[in-house]
Amino acid sequence: MKIYRETDAEFAAAVAAMNRRAIPTADVRETVAAIIDEVHAHGDDALCAYAAKFDRVQLSPADLRVTEAELAEAQAVVPQDVKEAIAASLANIAYFSQQSMRHDWCGTNAQGCEVGERFVPYDRVGIYVPGGKAPLVSTALMTGGFAKAVGVPQIVAMTPCGPDGKVNPAVLVALQAAGATEIYRIGGAQSIAALALGTQTIAPVQKIFGPGNRFVVEAKRQLVGAVAIDLLPGPSEVMVLADHTANPAFVAADLLAQAEHGGDSAIAFVTTSAELLTAVQQQIAEQAATLSRAAYLQQVLEDNTHCFLVSTVEQGADIVNAYAPEHLVLVVDPAIEEPTLARIRTAGAIYAGTYSTVACGDFLAGPSHTLPTGGSGKSFSGIRADQFQRRTSIVRMSPAAARASLPHVLTFSRVEGLDAHGRSLEIRTLS
Repeated sequence: MKIYRETDAEFAAAVAAMNRRAIPTADVRETVAAIIDEVHAHGDDALCAYAAKFDRVQLSPADLRVTEAELAEAQAVVPQDVKEAIAASLANIAYFSQQSMRHDWCGTNAQGCEVGERFVPYDRVGIYVPGGKAPLVSTALMTGGFAKAVGVPQIVAMTPCGPDGKVNPAVLVALQAAGATEIYRIGGAQSIAALALGTQTIAPVQKIFGPGNRFVVEAKRQLVGAVAIDLLPGPSEVMVLADHTANPAFVAADLLAQAEHGGDSAIAFVTTSAELLTAVQQQIAEQAATLSRAAYLQQVLEDNTHCFLVSTVEQGADIVNAYAPEHLVLVVDPAIEEPTLARIRTAGAIYAGTYSTVACGDFLAGPSHTLPTGGSGKSFSGIRADQFQRRTSIVRMSPAAARASLPHVLTFSRVEGLDAHGRSLEIRTLS
């Protein structure tokens, strides 16, 4: 863990470095651009070639889609308690979606025009579920589950397979429960290109959702315009902001949980208490020794964890806003919790209070765990139900509303030199 105290010469530079921007490196941009070009030019054949190159699996175009037999096999082998956990999570996602979904409305403006909006689900969306070190069952729910709750009729899932060509059975069960209508065993930037551009086997979608590594995120960025995207959710990250009231064992457990995401993840701990910082270090050593991947976790903590000892919680909140963490665990004196929450503007999700943990948010609570990373939280919010809805505005004018609107419309038409615009309304008032 890299520890920075206000008395350290490098403290100011370390704090400044926390103000991140989600800008890709040149080599990532070039690699992804080449992948997109290959998929655009060669379709299924490019997907199979990249599967062999990156996932060490030999696939033909006929193998890309997960079959009904494989889905049935997954249902047969996944334990009942896993299915029950999936169902519990989806129930909370549905509840949360109902609260945040947009609903049709109409009203009357000052000139008597009826104005309003209508919201309908996208017809076809793509969701990306990363593979890698762990089967991300919850990500299938935190993307597809929202599409299902909103009523999207076609939900196309992309997730990489292993060298044996198989997709984790629990992921397949979760995708089925989340309403996936097509599942393909392809990952990486190439799968994003397939969703956006289409191939011989895969029809293009209208919008893409889901997290991924830096290549997946860059593919989404480059393909905006060909397709809509949700946000830029890359490798996972957590920041803990805590004062003297925090339980060091709980803080250590949160940092260790984040370290399980691997070497690309980012961890930050900001505190006003030197005693808490010392106690958290001790707890990390004790707890890590009891976990199955102790050496791996310790290495991630050593390489990717930045700790800041600051004078005030307000100063800590300013660091939070500069960093824009994907997840923020906030444990401060209850008397200042609400003012501190009001000061924080850029966190993707906030877990407030001693007993609130990122793990519950990731798996069960209801809000999506697909959140902005890499500093993109300054511009993006996490996945929510209304992102799966297409918005259309509606204007309906009566003769009286047309007459009342005419003077202002004629003025705009004259100022902008667009007399046909004014005529299109004026002619209606003369009939």
